[in-house]
Amino acid sequence: MKKIVVLGGGISGYGSAILAKKKGFDVFLSDMGKIADRYKSRLDEWEVPYEEGHHTEERILAADEVVKSPGIPEKAPIVKKIRERGIPVISEMELAFRYLDKARTVCITGSNGKTTTTSIIYRIMKDAGMNVALGGNIGESFAYSVATGDYDWYVLELSSFQLDGMYKFRANIAVLMNITPDHLDRYDYCFQNYVDSKMRITQNQKSNDMFIYSGDDEVIAREIPRYDLRSRQLPFAAKTAIAASAGDAFLCDGEFTASVGGRSVTIDMSRMQIHGLHNAYNAMAAALVTLSAGVDPREVERSLYAFAPVEHRLEPVVERDGVLWINDSKATNVDSVWYALESMTRPLVWIAGGTDKGNDYTPLKEFARRKVHTLVCMGLDNAKLLREFEGVVPEVVAFDNFEEAMRAAKASAKQGDVVLLSPACASFDLFTCYENRGERFKEWVKQNA
Repeated sequence: MKKIVVLGGGISGYGSAILAKKKGFDVFLSDMGKIADRYKSRLDEWEVPYEEGHHTEERILAADEVVKSPGIPEKAPIVKKIRERGIPVISEMELAFRYLDKARTVCITGSNGKTTTTSIIYRIMKDAGMNVALGGNIGESFAYSVATGDYDWYVLELSSFQLDGMYKFRANIAVLMNITPDHLDRYDYCFQNYVDSKMRITQNQKSNDMFIYSGDDEVIAREIPRYDLRSRQLPFAAKTAIAASAGDAFLCDGEFTASVGGRSVTIDMSRMQIHGLHNAYNAMAAALVTLSAGVDPREVERSLYAFAPVEHRLEPVVERDGVLWINDSKATNVDSVWYALESMTRPLVWIAGGTDKGNDYTPLKEFARRKVHTLVCMGLDNAKLLREFEGVVPEVVAFDNFEEAMRAAKASAKQGDVVLLSPACASFDLFTCYENRGERFKEWVKQNA
C-alpha cells in the first residue's frame, strides 16, 4: 500500500489526509505546531493517524509521496531531508486534481486581488445556480471538497506556494491578476523565481481552456511570449487596448464591457459596492471568467452589482467623529497598498509595518507624500519604514506593540480623515496571521474609536 505523509495539519493538510485516506492509502499527518481541535476531530472521524508538536523523521522519510502544506517553506529542515531522499513532494492541489473526474476548475492567482476576484466569481456562479465549490486559499479545503462532495466546478484561489507543488494539474479557466514583488524571502530574493511560479497557472492548458490575464501588467506582457500557450487568451485592461479574438474586457469612463464569444455584459462601476481601480480589474476578470463558464450576462450583471467588500480588504469598520476607520489587513505587499492608497480621497493616517518581505517602498512614496499626514509604524522592527518615509510623510511614529500604535493613530486622526490599516508586510511578528491582525484592529476600533 502506497504511503502518503501529509506535512501540516491546517486546512490544506487535514483535507489532503482525508482524501488520501478515502482513496485507500496508508496516511500519516505530521505538524510541528499545534493542530486546531476542529481539524483533529475530523481526522479522528476518518481514523487518520497524526502527530503534533514534533516530526517523527523515521516515519516521514519512509513515505512514497509527501503532500506539503503551502505555509511550510522549502528551507524547513524536514523538507530538506525529504528532498535529499528523493521523495516526491506535491501540494494539496495536485493531489485533489487526480480525483476530479469530470469536474472543471477556475484557478485564480496574482500578487494582489485574487481573494476578491475569487469571491466574486464564486458568488456569480453560485447565484446562477451552478454546482460550485470554493477552495484553495479561501473557503473549504479543495481536497476535502473532492473527498466529500460531488461538484461540477471548483473555484480555487492559488498562491505561488501552491502552484510550486503542482505538476500535472490543469486549470480549465486560469486567471492571472498581476505579478508584482511579493514573498521574495521564499524565492531567494529573486523576482524572476517568483514570476516563474506565478506563470505555472498556465501549465498543461489545452486549446479549449481559457487564460484570463491583466493586459496592463508589464511583467505578464513580457512573460507571455516566452510560453507556448495553447489556451484561448482573454485580457482585461484599463490602460492598454489588446486585440483578442477569444474575448476581452476594457474599462473606459467608469464602465467596462466584458465580451466572450458573442455574449457580453456592460458594468457601470459607480453602481458597484466595491470601488477603486483595483476592484475594476477584479470585476472585469470575474466577468470574463463567468461568461466563459456559461453564466447568462444578466446574472453576471446582477451579482456584480450586489457584491459586497471582502473582509480584511479595504473593509470599512466604522465612522465616528468624522473619522473613517478602514481595515485593509490583507494588504501584505507593496502593490496591494498602492491600490489602497490610490483609492483614498480623504487625508490619511496610515498604519503599516510587520514582517518585511524584501519590500521596495518606492512606488508608495508619491501617494504617501500627497495623501498621508501621519504614518504609524507597527512592528517589532520598524527601521526600514522609518528610513524610507521620514521626510516623505510629515509625521512618522513607530511602536513595537499593537495597543500603542492604535492609540497613536487615534490621537493623530482629525475630523474628515481616514485611518487606514494597510500594512505592506506580513503579520507574523505581532499576530498569528493577517486575519488575526484585522480582527484585532476591528475590535479595538469598535471599542475605542
